[in-house]
Amino acid sequence: MASNLWTRREFLRRVGCVASACTATGLARSVLAEQRPTSRPNVLFIISDDLCTALGGYRHPQCKTPNLDRLAARGVLFEKAYCQYPVCGPSRASIMCGQYPKALGTMSNGQGSAFRKRYPDLVTMPQLFRRHGYHAARVSKIYHMGIPGDILKGTPGVDDPASWDQTVNIKGPEQYAPGKKEDLSPKVQHQGVDFVRVEAEGDDLVHADGMAARHAIRLLGELRGKPFFLAVGMVRPHVPLAAPKAYFTPYPADAMKLAEVPAGDLADVPKAAQTQTNAVKYGMDAPQQRKTLSAYYACVSYMDAQVGKVLDELERLKLTEKTVIVFTSDHGYNLGQHTCWQKLSLWEDAVRSPLIISAPGARASAARGGRCAKVVELIDLHPTLADLCGLQPPAGLPGTSLRPLVEDPSGKAWKDKVAYTVTRGGGESLRAGRWRYSVWQDGKAGVELYDHDRDPGEFTNLATDPRHRQTVEELERQLVEARGRAEHLAQAAPKQPARGGPARR
Repeated sequence: MASNLWTRREFLRRVGCVASACTATGLARSVLAEQRPTSRPNVLFIISDDLCTALGGYRHPQCKTPNLDRLAARGVLFEKAYCQYPVCGPSRASIMCGQYPKALGTMSNGQGSAFRKRYPDLVTMPQLFRRHGYHAARVSKIYHMGIPGDILKGTPGVDDPASWDQTVNIKGPEQYAPGKKEDLSPKVQHQGVDFVRVEAEGDDLVHADGMAARHAIRLLGELRGKPFFLAVGMVRPHVPLAAPKAYFTPYPADAMKLAEVPAGDLADVPKAAQTQTNAVKYGMDAPQQRKTLSAYYACVSYMDAQVGKVLDELERLKLTEKTVIVFTSDHGYNLGQHTCWQKLSLWEDAVRSPLIISAPGARASAARGGRCAKVVELIDLHPTLADLCGLQPPAGLPGTSLRPLVEDPSGKAWKDKVAYTVTRGGGESLRAGRWRYSVWQDGKAGVELYDHDRDPGEFTNLATDPRHRQTVEELERQLVEARGRAEHLAQAAPKQPARGGPARR
């Protein structure tokens, strides 16, 4: 009898062989699922669209977000989290792959899933969880979708099927919802860019985010009792600025405070950095700008209410203490700062994203309600979620696990890092400690330097000030290093094929 018994080492060796041999048939997943320790937490990953830090937790003076505020009270709020490209498609691919956009080949919205052709074996964040026995589900926009186009049609955009076991696409009325409508941006004719304000009739479920919350709640009930990675995309406050009219009531347009723009603010700013200014692109007068702010905040509050419904259901199912919860946005958003609107600029407001992480566990619980002032990047989320759930991330990810900051937001043991962001027009930017350093076309089209300790509004460009020559030289050296990291795929891609065919719908 004894000769027929496997040692623990032999058992693990044979299981490994079986998993390797059966990957293509799907048997490997069942083997991995049996191996998964029951103590590993679930993941609820919620990402908003075109959301800056206009949240109560970030001390915004007007926009109210009680549900995200209570999530921050039970987690850690990151005050300096930066995207890698301030536009939807490249940023989302970067987040889900844990790689910089240029290395992935995703430098525009249409290239949102181009990485799969270039690197068929690349392991995305949800795919990593699938390979460890988790059920990975997507609701609405996670990779790039055209808004409003893909919501109007109920189509998946440039999704990555290998990332998911199950997907849900949302079909909603967007700017065609019945209600009071107004186009606030005279110069713009593009549906995905112009500021169309819709005080809509009907309740929350008429619109995309209400539907997304309903499907997320359904999936939480279905997945209860099994490990899951549930990604929920909220499309507001992306334009069109459509929400039920009740959400507009707290934000009367004439009470909205326009961003401070000192006289001559753009005099020391390169022309390449001014493509998103109101004069160049939007043509809004002051009343139109106030109405835009009112509608944006209304959409943020509507989105916040839908997130609250999902969090409530997680609590009702007694899953909160078993689930890592992440809330973020694909990038920030200008709301009139430097007369700029929307995304694509390299100003702080366009590249800084909200980020809240709530993790179960005694050490993480001790940090609840903490605020972290360390510079982090959204590519850090891939290794962070792997670390928090006890998984081995793909080799060579350029990001850094934020687990030490989730457990101790003060970052006493944290090694400071820089955040690297690129945009159209040859723009590159670093946030390094107190400094923001931006260059356009390798400096040929201009350079910017701002001291956030003394000038958090980025009103004074110090790049040509001889007193800051050494700072510019040091930041340029760091920028060259960051560019080198960002141009090449850091991950040593595994040889095995991407598991899974098209996801269930």
